[in-house]
Amino acid sequence: MSSSASAWVSAARPRTLPLALSSIWLGSFLAAFYGTFNWEVVVWASVTTVFLQVLSNLANDYGDSIHGADSAHRQGPQRAVQAGLITPKAMRSAMIVAGILSLCSGLYLLYVSVGFVKEVFFFFLGLGLLAIAAAITYTSGSRPYGYAGLGDISVFIFFGLVGVLGTFYLHAGWLGWELLLPATSSGLYSAGVLNVNNIRDIESDRLAGKRSVPVRIGRQKAVYYHTFLLVGGIIVALAYVLLEYQSPWQFLFMLSVPLFFRNLKAVRQYTDAKALDPYLKQLALSTLLFVLLFGIGHLLASY
Repeated sequence: MSSSASAWVSAARPRTLPLALSSIWLGSFLAAFYGTFNWEVVVWASVTTVFLQVLSNLANDYGDSIHGADSAHRQGPQRAVQAGLITPKAMRSAMIVAGILSLCSGLYLLYVSVGFVKEVFFFFLGLGLLAIAAAITYTSGSRPYGYAGLGDISVFIFFGLVGVLGTFYLHAGWLGWELLLPATSSGLYSAGVLNVNNIRDIESDRLAGKRSVPVRIGRQKAVYYHTFLLVGGIIVALAYVLLEYQSPWQFLFMLSVPLFFRNLKAVRQYTDAKALDPYLKQLALSTLLFVLLFGIGHLLASY
């Protein structure tokens, strides 16, 4: 792979895609559990989410480099714009392309799922445009909300509530309050991945004026917060199973629980950024495994 291609792949951050897809697949598994599943929905929702996540990653690379968070003080992986591997102009152009692709894919997703039912179509179109805006303005623009410490809320909403509940609705055409529980699990775990990232970058973020949650509350309290996110995700998943219990298979997701406690132990133990960095990927993959086990367990319970 050429150095230019390698720089673009690095900027797209493929390791973040499993986490982005987790909420889509969880919503789809739940739809299958309730007997309302559409293959076109899960395929096009996944494609749209990949484009959105790539857009977010490119915008994050661009924004953090422009605002100084990806400076020489940063201890995580090097970013493409910061390193001069991709020019800011080229990165902005790539962001436009990713935004257009996510919009086109999202429009086709709406066409195959809800058709042209005006109220529903425009509601989801609005959500899609909001997701694009959120992806871009997390670290880009004159007032990036990630620098105000609001990234966790955004991740919880889009990787939890919107991702799971929105996908489920596109499959089923209805929602129930109990679905808030697995959607909350997805949102809490996703916020956990961001929290590991922010704990790793706490010093460089502080120097850049990026007021992430760990910068605001300090490392020790950020570890307590991490405990709340991971343990909370397990508790609400258990609550959903107990509420919708049909078979012991529904507890299959508990096999993933040791991985979350391994991540929590690492966040408590490692203060060096390089030692902590692999646990971003580990938590993202643990979340994906949780979703797969949760989904398979519920599918087995429904037969």
